[in-house]
Amino acid sequence: MLPMIRALTGALLTVTLVAACGQADDAERLARLGLPTTGYMADVGQGAATYAAKCRECHGPAARGTDKGPPLVHGYYVPNHHADLAFYRAVKQGVVQHHWEFGDMPAQPDVTPERVADIIAYVRGLQQKQGFR
Repeated sequence: MLPMIRALTGALLTVTLVAACGQADDAERLARLGLPTTGYMADVGQGAATYAAKCRECHGPAARGTDKGPPLVHGYYVPNHHADLAFYRAVKQGVVQHHWEFGDMPAQPDVTPERVADIIAYVRGLQQKQGFR
């Protein structure tokens, strides 16, 4: 009976470790793609603070744009035109100018995927308040 318990315990431990490794692999894969960890819940308040610190200079107060960057509260940036993935990609890789004449947006490597999720939640809220869906 004891050898069977040891075998079952060993099998259970192996399954647990494999599952944990799979989760670690998923977390690494998400990080490489510039996406937040699975299950991350965006924080709009944190998004407003991070936006103010990292985005406002170019995209303006309340995401209305400046002479350095386009407004994010605009029909071009609503979810059915620029999905959330476009924001993650822009922060991770930068963006080549395409809708506006502001020049390219450089990558923002110091902004984590979780902070990007927060910024997206903040910007989407501003868009909705202005009637953009």
